[in-house]
Amino acid sequence: MRSATQHTAVSFEQDAALVTALLQDLQHEQVALIDADLERIEQMVDKRLELLQALGAAASARYEALAAAGFEASEQGMAAWLNTQADGSLNNAWTTFQQQLVQAKELNRLNGILINKHFQRNQEKLDALTGKQTAPQFYGKNGHTQRANDSRSSYSV
Repeated sequence: MRSATQHTAVSFEQDAALVTALLQDLQHEQVALIDADLERIEQMVDKRLELLQALGAAASARYEALAAAGFEASEQGMAAWLNTQADGSLNNAWTTFQQQLVQAKELNRLNGILINKHFQRNQEKLDALTGKQTAPQFYGKNGHTQRANDSRSSYSV
């Protein structure tokens, strides 16, 4: 049976604070990526790992509290728990938390694109330095990229 005292043990304040810190960290990373400040990015790696580990631990603690309160240890269990709460601000806080998670995922995706662009640019510079030349790519009739010399390979003279 679910008791009122068990309900108060379920919390996501720590999760929300950690996601806010993660958002700030991702925003700082994006600025560092745009500025190509590799030293600052390297310094951020350990902090990011700590944040992600703390977020995982907070989520586990929340799931354990939900299970102890008789709810499913999942996001669905959290939704069910929220439905039993008289405080409507909890639902708003949970919705904000979920939106922040989506925002963090999007920032992480964008930062990944920036990292990939840096990688490609560095690879092109390395290729130029080592004398490795690649044929330019064009779109073929099927819409896929193909190298310029690939289109001639089917013609024998």
